[in-house]
Amino acid sequence: MSTSPAPWWRDAVIYQVYIRSFADGNGDGVGDIAGLRSRLPYLKWLGVDAVWINPWYRSPMADHGYDVADYREIDPLFGTLEEAERLIEEAHEHGIRVIPDIVPNHTSDQHAWFRAAVAAGPGSPERERYVFRPGRGPDGAEPPNDWVSCFGGPAWTRLPDGEWYLHLFAPEQPDLNWQHPEVRAEFESILRFWFGRGVDGFRIDVAHGLIKHPELPDLPPAVQERGPRQHLDHPHWDRDEVHDIYRSWRRVADEFPGDRSFVAEAWADTPERLAAYVRAEGLHTAFNFDFLMSSWDAKDLRAVIDDSLAMLGAVGAPATWVLSNHDVVRHPSRYGRKAARRWTVNEPYRPEGPLDLELGTLRARAAALLMLALPGGAYVYQGEELGLPEVEDLPESVLQDPVWERSGHTERGRDGCRVPIPWSGSNPPYGFSPDGARAEPWLPQPAAWAGRGVAEQRGDEHSMLELYRAALRLRREHPALGDGDLTWLDAPAGVLLFGREPGFVCAVNLSSEGYRLPAHTSLLLASGPVEDGVLAPDHAAWLAV
Repeated sequence: MSTSPAPWWRDAVIYQVYIRSFADGNGDGVGDIAGLRSRLPYLKWLGVDAVWINPWYRSPMADHGYDVADYREIDPLFGTLEEAERLIEEAHEHGIRVIPDIVPNHTSDQHAWFRAAVAAGPGSPERERYVFRPGRGPDGAEPPNDWVSCFGGPAWTRLPDGEWYLHLFAPEQPDLNWQHPEVRAEFESILRFWFGRGVDGFRIDVAHGLIKHPELPDLPPAVQERGPRQHLDHPHWDRDEVHDIYRSWRRVADEFPGDRSFVAEAWADTPERLAAYVRAEGLHTAFNFDFLMSSWDAKDLRAVIDDSLAMLGAVGAPATWVLSNHDVVRHPSRYGRKAARRWTVNEPYRPEGPLDLELGTLRARAAALLMLALPGGAYVYQGEELGLPEVEDLPESVLQDPVWERSGHTERGRDGCRVPIPWSGSNPPYGFSPDGARAEPWLPQPAAWAGRGVAEQRGDEHSMLELYRAALRLRREHPALGDGDLTWLDAPAGVLLFGREPGFVCAVNLSSEGYRLPAHTSLLLASGPVEDGVLAPDHAAWLAV
């Protein structure tokens, strides 16, 4: 493990493992802890500092693990608690830290607390742990308010006894009442349970959603006009009271040695609102979704970088940078549409125009060098180091994301970025499952992935995999990279050019013309060929000064 005096999380490169799609160890078609353990040498070879693991807790899997029935047990689909403990030990032996997901906004409807609440009936203490309310109208047949689910449809479900319960996601995911002291105490106990087993931190799911307005008012006109994802002055998103919870969590983390840390999935309207999550005595880091949602445009990207560094720097927190994750379209496909525009939280991403995957891949290579050169930490979503695009043509019959059903089959959901990744070979399951596996992968892998696995790209100096590995190696070795700051340098329109001390320059050409690299520099790494010192459009380069 690193012996740097600075906390490891300030500049770590963290690899996201969507566990059911990473590696299948037992041949049932679903990724698991055994598969992840078998691939730890690969992650060490790649050069990442930590792994973030999507939920592995006991769950009915209504939302693929984000509906937790028991936070202290591993779901049998993935393995056992003992296997998880051994994974943590083995990862540490490889110099890799482990960050599980924690899901505090809601539980499964099969959680012992919720089953007790349903059985106990209206007015019971058991129901106070969740958000139960009588309905509106003369017979209570209308929901308590007009809130909507992120997965489509109303955010309320009525029980046979007449009361309604809140679920900002699927009906199988009832929201907890974070004003209740038992809820707060229980989650602090859960954190201690896992910290005591050696995890190095947590990624906090829906970190901005825990606190609801106590009067549960209808959505204000501004929210209705801008859509359900608008957060400012919202009755259940990004409320100031949520920060008291995270100050308590920070104190829990500080009870344990080794710089334990949190990263928040916090959707906020402004960089200032995001910075509130990572103030002193709060959480350590937060995802930078503004960067992920930026268009392939130099002006847009520079504005996001400047705003992020300024606001987070003002509270002493490092920035984080991310291009893809398990909830969004993979970035080679986003960048592969020439008409692509900025994506906002108020308007979910929808593909526009024909897909030019060659263009998208060029831009993805350049974006990787940009991301890994910026000050702070970075997240790599499994398969992005292989250049995997979104699988956009999954048959409707195989779609499993609850968004598909909840939207009335109008939104395909997130399955396209969750297809099990390829490891080797020219036919499915491409090494995802062991030879002779008894089941096919839980989502079908496309024929176009033949030859795109780790085995085929490893050793190919032109591959996306070797580009990522070279960048991660240089990032570790070069004293200018990691945490710190940057200085923008003069460059023509459409080119991002910045320096970092000592002796490092990053150039990203987002224009339609070639860009001649600065004199008196030497090439460290480039996303593609650099001929006669000219950086082609949609290319990036790292330079030594």
